[in-house]
Amino acid sequence: MSILLKLLVFVLWTLGGLLVLTFLIIFIKFFNLWLRALVSGAKVGLGRLVGMWIRKVNPSLIVDSRIMLMKGGLFIHTDELETHFLARGDVVKVSQALVAASKAGIKLPFERATAIDLAGRDVLDAVKTSVNPKVIDCPNPETGKITVDAVAKDGIQLKAKARVTVRVNIDALIGGASEETIIARVGEGIVTTIGSANTYKNVLENPDQISRRVLEKGLDAGTAFEILSIDIADVDVGSNIGAKLQADQAEADTRRFQAEAEQRRAVARAREQEMTAQVQENRAKVVLAEAEIPLAIAKSFRDGNLGIMDYYRLRNIQADTDMRKSLGEQQSDNRSTDS
Repeated sequence: MSILLKLLVFVLWTLGGLLVLTFLIIFIKFFNLWLRALVSGAKVGLGRLVGMWIRKVNPSLIVDSRIMLMKGGLFIHTDELETHFLARGDVVKVSQALVAASKAGIKLPFERATAIDLAGRDVLDAVKTSVNPKVIDCPNPETGKITVDAVAKDGIQLKAKARVTVRVNIDALIGGASEETIIARVGEGIVTTIGSANTYKNVLENPDQISRRVLEKGLDAGTAFEILSIDIADVDVGSNIGAKLQADQAEADTRRFQAEAEQRRAVARAREQEMTAQVQENRAKVVLAEAEIPLAIAKSFRDGNLGIMDYYRLRNIQADTDMRKSLGEQQSDNRSTDS
């Protein structure tokens, strides 16, 4: 009985020792973090620190973020910070954004800040841009295009560059269009304004009319930004697009007329070939008809319808006709030679 009692006492002492050792290890591991939070006025219990460790949450990151928030005059419970961390959010950046917004007098609830961060937007950069507006080049040089090209009504091309000053609209940051939309809309407005000008000189004389017309269109609707100003940085004269288009049209018309003329020429050639074939056919018919004449004369001799004297008179007429024809051809040749 005494042996069992001794064994029980040994087990109890062992368990007690393990508990004390575990407590000492935890105390040593989290004491510095707990003490830092305590003296900073952002108290976090040891049990909560252990719970963070068990839930695979970075206790040091949560404590440092809470200290930052408390020093900034914001009370955010560690549960909310842990939730955002487990959702793969950037707790430090959200905390910095909240403090910056508070100091700048911008209303930014913790829920909205975390939603912006989880949506993939840089919430800290958004707060900074709300305080200090940023300038966007239109078009974006990174796309390889440095000017927005448009053509006035007189056919002259103008190349314009604009600089857009924007400020982030925190309330519209979630679901709002990005900078690319602003650049595209401003480019569209520049093209429309230049295209509606009667002459390129009007645009060169008053480049600010581009800014006014573009701003009047309310291009920041549905975006995450508020356009403060649009400044035309440069306007250059390009090529004469109207003249070039007219030259291209004239060249195209020339090719079309040439094609039509070639078609008519081909039809005429085909018709000529048809007429030549028809002439040859008629000549063949004449030869066939002439071949029947001796047969007809012979039949007339046999039938007694033609006498020998009649035949000689016919031959004389033919000879006379051939002579006249030969003389006519010779005179025609002589005239051709004289000329």
